[in-house]
Amino acid sequence: MSAVKITIIEDEEDISHLLVYNLEKQGYSVSAYESGEQGLAAIRADPPGLVLLDLMLPGMGGMDVCRSMKQDAATQGIPVIIISAKGEESDIVAGLELGADDYLPKPFSPKILLARIRTVLRRVTQPIAGKSEVIEVDDLRLDPGKFIASIKGVPVEITAGDFRLLHFLAGHRGWVFTRYQIVDAIRGEGYVVTERAIDVQVAGLRKKLGEHGHYIQTVRGVGYRFKDA
Repeated sequence: MSAVKITIIEDEEDISHLLVYNLEKQGYSVSAYESGEQGLAAIRADPPGLVLLDLMLPGMGGMDVCRSMKQDAATQGIPVIIISAKGEESDIVAGLELGADDYLPKPFSPKILLARIRTVLRRVTQPIAGKSEVIEVDDLRLDPGKFIASIKGVPVEITAGDFRLLHFLAGHRGWVFTRYQIVDAIRGEGYVVTERAIDVQVAGLRKKLGEHGHYIQTVRGVGYRFKDA
């Protein structure tokens, strides 16, 4: 099996070299770029299996790179892990809202980053663990084998993270889950994220589902559930 290709977009030379060294040591194929424009052009020309993206870049910023990737059908499925010195809650929420799969504030441990990379790659290349069945609720159909959500046969444009959240809740109709139970179920235990990030993801998912968004119900003071039959 060929090595997974990882693209790094990071303008700090020391950090870039450290990332390349650790990733190549683990058998990954790595390419590194110091600007958003260079990195995005390379991603479009030869899509990698995963992108490590800094936010504070010369010229085109990391948020704009992530936004461009997620708006392009050819690159929107490529997982993105943001690595940034901007570690405030608002920054994390903004990154995840754009479709990033993970957000790791600097400074970080290379071992933790490698673990996050393995988790993200497993998540995007394997069906949802223990939940491989197709789920149908009225006009809504969720196919985890293809990561496709459709309404009346028309695919809904949602991210892989959105799909996992929706499939998890729909697979436990009527059950109430806290935000952190949802995080553990769809991103793996130990994933660091704020409650606000889950709220933002749910709000965005409801909007994408249109008239079917009401199936995801807020349970005040607890979390969320998928409307029972």
